[in-house]
Amino acid sequence: MRTWLATGHAEAGAVLRDRRLGRIFGPRTPEAEWDTFNWLHADSILDSEPPKHTRLRRLVAGAFGRGHVQRLAPRIEELAQGLLAQLPDGSFDVIEQYAEPLPVLVIAELLGVPEADRHLLRPWSQAIVRMYEVDRTPAEEAAARTAAGEFAAYVEELAAHRAKAPGEDLLTDLVQARDGSDRLSAHELVATAVLLLNAGHEASVNGFGNGLHSWLTAPARPAVDATDPAAVDRLVEEFLRHDSPLHLFERTAKEPTSVAGVELAPGDKVAALLGAANRDPAVFADPNRFDPTRDPNPHLAFGAGIHFCIGAPLARLELAISLRTLLGRHPRLEVVEAVQRPTFVLRGFERLVVSPAG
Repeated sequence: MRTWLATGHAEAGAVLRDRRLGRIFGPRTPEAEWDTFNWLHADSILDSEPPKHTRLRRLVAGAFGRGHVQRLAPRIEELAQGLLAQLPDGSFDVIEQYAEPLPVLVIAELLGVPEADRHLLRPWSQAIVRMYEVDRTPAEEAAARTAAGEFAAYVEELAAHRAKAPGEDLLTDLVQARDGSDRLSAHELVATAVLLLNAGHEASVNGFGNGLHSWLTAPARPAVDATDPAAVDRLVEEFLRHDSPLHLFERTAKEPTSVAGVELAPGDKVAALLGAANRDPAVFADPNRFDPTRDPNPHLAFGAGIHFCIGAPLARLELAISLRTLLGRHPRLEVVEAVQRPTFVLRGFERLVVSPAG
């Protein structure tokens, strides 16, 4: 990859926090073919640096700070209960039938995507995020370009409707978001909504599936009291640490920089390997053991520094509620079949078939 890799917790944390290292988006070429895909990234929080990043995050964080996340808690539980009620007796694929549809429904509700359109979101998202892997095919690249165009056009139309007919949703707040005379441009608005839709459920799906598999297959599986909110919160953090949903987050040196004793020249790339950092024995005792009582648990699953995941509170709330709801109905589950996706950067399961025990 021609990229320096930081594997330790301290080294990965230094990469994520060092302001001399930036998220520098390189447009894909030929730019005429990649136009929409390129601006969806160049105008997003994830792939911008100060002062643009500071401005975008301030506008978006203001919208997130209006109670959208906490007000969703009862609705998340209602959606989770509805999905569980549809499960067959006996074995079921917890990814396809529970972990995957729930975050899509939640982020769609948060942004105000009409129910009839929600089936479009996951395929668009999966096509786009496949571009973050290191072994893409030409067919996958073509699918990503198509998805980016369709996704952006859809959000543009929905945002235009919200501008005329505001609703009680985050997209309306993003349309209306202002800081003095400043507001999101048309491209920034669409890029932000697409990023929230993509990141808002990819991490949750993979975090849930990876963590559940880690827990259910752990030797002498440790029990967790699903009625204890604190115990469930600790379980969620161990889900995120033990088998992180995002394994690689890249930075580019903006100036001559020394990180962990390595000299970087402008343009050099360095990536934090979050999965490795979260198994660092210098920070986590017996790091390969799944321990739902682990406390403190300073994992880096949501990143660190100015690019720390803005949706982390929603992801944590969603994981806690979906876990508590699932365990309330099926307190003991056993893994029947587990099939991982052939990906590295965004790590997760294609299938995770479980069966209620006893």
